[in-house]
Amino acid sequence: MWLTCSTSYLISFKRDTKQTIMDDKSSTKIVLDIMDQFTGLTGLDPPSKPPSRYLWTDAFAVCNFLELWKRTGEEKYRNLALKLVDQVHQVLARHREDDPRKGWISGLGENEGRKHPTKGGLRIGKKLNERGPDQPFDEQLEWERDGQYFHYLTKWMHALSRVSTLTRDLAYKRWAVQLAKAAHSRFVYSVTHGGQKRMYWKMSIDLSHPVVPSMGHHDPLDGFITFSQLQVTATKDQKKPSWVDLTAEIADMEAMCRGKDWVTDDSLGLGGLLSDAYRVGQLIAQGDPAKTRMLLVLLDASMAGIKSFATQQTLHYPADYRLAFRELGLSIGLHAIERLKNLFEHQNNTFPGVQEIVARIDYLKRFVPIGEMIEAFWLDESSWRSNTWMEHRDINMVMLATSLAPDTYLTI
Repeated sequence: MWLTCSTSYLISFKRDTKQTIMDDKSSTKIVLDIMDQFTGLTGLDPPSKPPSRYLWTDAFAVCNFLELWKRTGEEKYRNLALKLVDQVHQVLARHREDDPRKGWISGLGENEGRKHPTKGGLRIGKKLNERGPDQPFDEQLEWERDGQYFHYLTKWMHALSRVSTLTRDLAYKRWAVQLAKAAHSRFVYSVTHGGQKRMYWKMSIDLSHPVVPSMGHHDPLDGFITFSQLQVTATKDQKKPSWVDLTAEIADMEAMCRGKDWVTDDSLGLGGLLSDAYRVGQLIAQGDPAKTRMLLVLLDASMAGIKSFATQQTLHYPADYRLAFRELGLSIGLHAIERLKNLFEHQNNTFPGVQEIVARIDYLKRFVPIGEMIEAFWLDESSWRSNTWMEHRDINMVMLATSLAPDTYLTI
């Protein structure tokens, strides 16, 4: 249903938002400082043993290093992106140091594992080992235990895809496709023989069994969009490689997406919806108008979610009651709105659905000040002294950098 828009509840956001619009030079300097700190704190450069690797954070960090490479032209940042990919594979594609199992979690031998590091998926990188077969389920404790999350794997597929596109090295795309196939084969299952398919939310480290059997709200959507992205971008400039065929996997994800309600007012989930909408828009612009209906659905869900979020006034809470990385997920997604607008405003008016798309984008643009407010708050160094910032320092730093320089992350 189309939403009527009253802007009265945005007044407080606009009044409190500091001036955060900055030129590329200013934002680049801040991102350089943040990412230079990140490299040292996590043991990337100079390397430490063991380094501190976490798949979600590292996926954003790879995109940040690539963005700095584009902005500065310095090979140092290209090399850091590639070094981070290699370190993630060396750490998170292998069993933990406190695990009696050793080697690649895929079960491949040493040489084959190095050639195909993503064939067994990738660990989350949590501090605690996965729950043993004799240990009771503890919902709170499970958040701190290792394993594999599908939505973390899709983030890494996206990072590998961006590396491949920008370096023109297909090895990274091949690893992304292998990861997609490995994840799909273990996370997706049939409820009945030949019947409807669903997904597990969390799998064991070696993908041998589900740890949390419920399905993540946006997991099928993440899979559908990311798999579609891999298929399109791997074949855009050349003849389709023989190893690129995600047709069956895409069909499964699309079937699971049909009729789903994607609405959420969770800041991180909402930011993901907005980013997904832009990725779908790029797929449409590259010659896939069949995804127009999905884009409209995602925009409608985003409109409902952002309106609900704006009325909650949670951005007026002190830092100790806020989670920076979740809010920054939303500010990153809000950066996609202007880019989505630019993508479609010059389209021929006869393009099916373009007027409906632009109208929804115009509605969402009214909420961009929320993203500016989030950035302003977390750019204030006093916010960095809060317990919630320090508890999640690495992910907070990296996602703040992405919000200030989002192009590489947002582009397919």
